[in-house]
Amino acid sequence: MTEFFRVLTDNWDLYLDGFTNTVKLFLIAAVGSLVLGTLLGAFRVSPIPALRWFGASYVNIVRNTPLTLVFAFLVFAVPKLDVNLEYDTAAFTALTVYTAAFVCEVVRSGINTVNPGQAEAARAIGMTFDQVLTQIVLPQALRAMVPPLMSVLIAMLKNTTIAAGFSVLEAGAIPFYMAERGEPQFYVLLWIVIGFLILIAPLILLQRTLERRMAVAR
Repeated sequence: MTEFFRVLTDNWDLYLDGFTNTVKLFLIAAVGSLVLGTLLGAFRVSPIPALRWFGASYVNIVRNTPLTLVFAFLVFAVPKLDVNLEYDTAAFTALTVYTAAFVCEVVRSGINTVNPGQAEAARAIGMTFDQVLTQIVLPQALRAMVPPLMSVLIAMLKNTTIAAGFSVLEAGAIPFYMAERGEPQFYVLLWIVIGFLILIAPLILLQRTLERRMAVAR
């Protein structure tokens, strides 16, 4: 047991840096994917065929592409186009682009739960598509979107570990550095698991709280 705690205390700086970068990566990508995903969701239900086609194509292509390949494309292929991205920037972008496809489907599914008659009534009194979507449909769809959205964000938090394979110091990279220090990998990985459980717990609590409030609102 002493050895177990020693692994953490002797390497606290590395764990702190790794998980701090993980949280930063998660927060930036979460905001980006929610914004982009919501926009794509609006495209999926747009009355303009070209926007619907673009939204559907984006989702079908990105969602069926492994996240590792998205990372590899941004880290290795994009620089050949004379676009130089820092490793951290490439990680933020990869997670945002990938997760946005799943957010888009959640938004689209949530919009489909709203009675079409409400949108038709809003259009009948002269409201534009943007007004109908932002003022009538999305506020109601949010109730159905909260649980799956939180699940998508939790999955994205765990997906941040892929950045470790592309020279980004975050929680998933800790075992590589610990191996150089000769630390027992079992304890190293166990502390990483505990760290992710601590990070995920508030998200689960937030999800349950929002679900209860949305249920009351109904």
